[in-house]
Amino acid sequence: MAWEQARAVARGSAGRPLPAVARTLPEALGHTLAEPLAALTDLPPFDTSAMDGWAVAGPGPWQLRGGGILAGGAQPEPLDHGTAVPIATGARLPPGATAVLRYEHGGPTAPDGLLHRHAPGPVVRGRDVRPRGQECRRGEPLLPAGTTVTPAVLGLAAAAGYDRLAVHRRPTVELLLLGDELLEAGLPREGRVRDALGPLLPPVLRSGGADVTGVRRVADDAGLLGEALRDSPADVLVTTGSTAAGPADFLHRALTEAGARLLVDSVAVRPGHPMLLAELPPTPDGRTRRLVGLPGNPLAAVAGAVTLAVPLLGRLSGRTDPPRHATAAADLPGHPHDTRLQPVALVAGTAVPLAFDGPAMLRGLAVADGLAVVPPGGVAAGATVEVLHAAAGGLAPSSSGPGSAFA
Repeated sequence: MAWEQARAVARGSAGRPLPAVARTLPEALGHTLAEPLAALTDLPPFDTSAMDGWAVAGPGPWQLRGGGILAGGAQPEPLDHGTAVPIATGARLPPGATAVLRYEHGGPTAPDGLLHRHAPGPVVRGRDVRPRGQECRRGEPLLPAGTTVTPAVLGLAAAAGYDRLAVHRRPTVELLLLGDELLEAGLPREGRVRDALGPLLPPVLRSGGADVTGVRRVADDAGLLGEALRDSPADVLVTTGSTAAGPADFLHRALTEAGARLLVDSVAVRPGHPMLLAELPPTPDGRTRRLVGLPGNPLAAVAGAVTLAVPLLGRLSGRTDPPRHATAAADLPGHPHDTRLQPVALVAGTAVPLAFDGPAMLRGLAVADGLAVVPPGGVAAGATVEVLHAAAGGLAPSSSGPGSAFA
């Protein structure tokens, strides 16, 4: 199956996003908005001082009034024309005030004791004042449904008056690491190798919208694998290895015995072509479960994750991430027939290909900003290429941050 088709099948197989749930602001982090976020109040909710200084009424000089106005205080007394009162940043502007004079721009002058302006130029109306509703008005739409709740979104929601958010439930994922050859600690020995995917894949899956509920190691045994498939309560199972047709590759057999329906069985992509997507029989409570089978080699497994797992999880979690693109800094050679996923660094607005891009390698991925999607035949230098962005600890389509090369 072609790479683009496989991703479309993975996303489409999810059907509708998971139901909306109400979460407190801290709990909503990483979820996806199920409803548009609209302001519940004007921001700011009243005229406030943008600087420490004096609230002034009129062009000055000003007669200083006693006391001062601090942030969080009650409605201050009105300010008469030609008077001023000390005010702190964020404090409510008194009625009658026309501007704020910064502390560094003025001060009382002997012998008259009046507040005089030291800075050149007049104190124009509205200077260093944040007027009510400058950022938004009550009811104004702020963010659309499908937006991922980041720390900045939490801050905006709190400022706009929210205590809880309506978000889509994140799909639960259990990661099954298949194989007798994997070591959890220490150096490779006696023909066995360190497990790289146990540390690598959970952050990738979380960044794609999942709640990873567990990581389980399953030996090369068809019976044990079948039990793991039947027993897991997760919405999505993700397996590593056993997707090909080797002597210890039992995944296809286990899926057949479990009554699963294969939706994708091998994808025309390098690395990672022996990947699969299956629909498992419904649970006793009627939930549909899905399984993403990833190859066992590390870079191939990540290629499988961004091809099948991330689109599936994104749909289930309600995300609407748009594709991202960059300019190829050099020729990106392609496979004659298959899509190629090439680790790249983003430098000065361009995608620079990285070495160590074999299916079992991680050195290129460790310093990559993303994976360039190279169609069959390759991409010429200067052409536009889609880049799957390395974000939030894992590779997933995501909004570009400050300084990003994404267009």
